[in-house]
Amino acid sequence: MKKTILFDLDGTLIDSTSAILKGFDAAFLAHDKKEPDHDALKSLVGYPLEIMFEKLGAKKNLIGEYVKEYKACYEKIYLDETVLLPHAMDALKEASTLADVGVVTTKTSKFSIILLEHLGVMKFIKTVVGRDDVVNPKPDPEPIILALKRLDKEKDNAFMVGDTIMDLKAAKAALITGVGLTCGYGIESDLRQFSEHIFANPHEAVSFIKEAQ
Repeated sequence: MKKTILFDLDGTLIDSTSAILKGFDAAFLAHDKKEPDHDALKSLVGYPLEIMFEKLGAKKNLIGEYVKEYKACYEKIYLDETVLLPHAMDALKEASTLADVGVVTTKTSKFSIILLEHLGVMKFIKTVVGRDDVVNPKPDPEPIILALKRLDKEKDNAFMVGDTIMDLKAAKAALITGVGLTCGYGIESDLRQFSEHIFANPHEAVSFIKEAQ
């Protein structure tokens, strides 16, 4: 049976760090607050925006406004300030020859699809599940379960490839194989708590999946 490979987006296939940092800076400045610490911010990539803002000190009752300000800035710059990570193109090309490929992200699916089209890789991807498609984002299994449903695939021979523990926790909860990457925002020692399959980049991960029984 053909395998299923689900990829995270930020830190797994793409680098949009610059756009994310500028979006958060703009949101805090719009509320007359100091820009957040960028290292702290990068450590939170992979969480939904609402949780990121809360952890960075935004007042709970204003988080909706912060998210709005972030998106207003991000949507103007994200196409120009996002690149594919090294090995991502090769990973997607090879993955599409041996598996049904999906993307599961905490970004919205609408802008993720526009971005993937812009980067020339949407042709390798059969479905994109974003934050706007689910009630409960990663680490809940709901996005993975939805992706499998859209692809009409079972959990057997299904893999979730990502760079944070959010991805690996979601994979575990969905009862599929989690594959961690060290090319993004996660810390290797944290990733190893949730998967024994850890690789430097997505192409290495696909090579492992190709041989996995």
